[in-house]
Amino acid sequence: MLARDLRALRKARGLTLSEIALKLGRSVGWLSQVERGLSTPSIGDLRAFADLFGVPVSLFFGHDVPEEAERGVIVRAGRRRSLGTSDSGLVEELLSPDLGGSFEMLRSEFAPGAELKTPAHRPTEEAGYLVSGRFDIEIDGNWHSLAEGDSFRFDGKPFRWKNPGNEPAVVIWVISPPVY
Repeated sequence: MLARDLRALRKARGLTLSEIALKLGRSVGWLSQVERGLSTPSIGDLRAFADLFGVPVSLFFGHDVPEEAERGVIVRAGRRRSLGTSDSGLVEELLSPDLGGSFEMLRSEFAPGAELKTPAHRPTEEAGYLVSGRFDIEIDGNWHSLAEGDSFRFDGKPFRWKNPGNEPAVVIWVISPPVY
């Protein structure tokens, strides 16, 4: 799973093995072996990958699947990989088994008052469904207020969000291609 995630992150960012190897100070051969699951990176290497890809190092942990038949297929509620911290106002859990598919699915919990102040803009198609709470999202300069059960979708447009409510807002978010 780790090998698949590292490869998916590299490809999602349009980087070659040579570019990654140069940035990490490692050989292309070593990186290729890591992406094929033949070599295991150290904790220091995982930190370097996390910095390079702009993801939390915690993304690379939690791959343990007790039932082999479930590997890459099922994600049990108690075994989701968490991204972010409650300090940031946004905690996300990866609902997809890994990052190797054509999309990723996240459970995003936005703390009351949390907001993304600077618009994000990524080359992705994104959709979401508000499970609970209130959630405001600005897509391409237009603000939309969502209530439980509402959903949204946009493609390659700048966006930002905020939780104007007094309780957490929970959004199931789908992103294609995967960016984490």
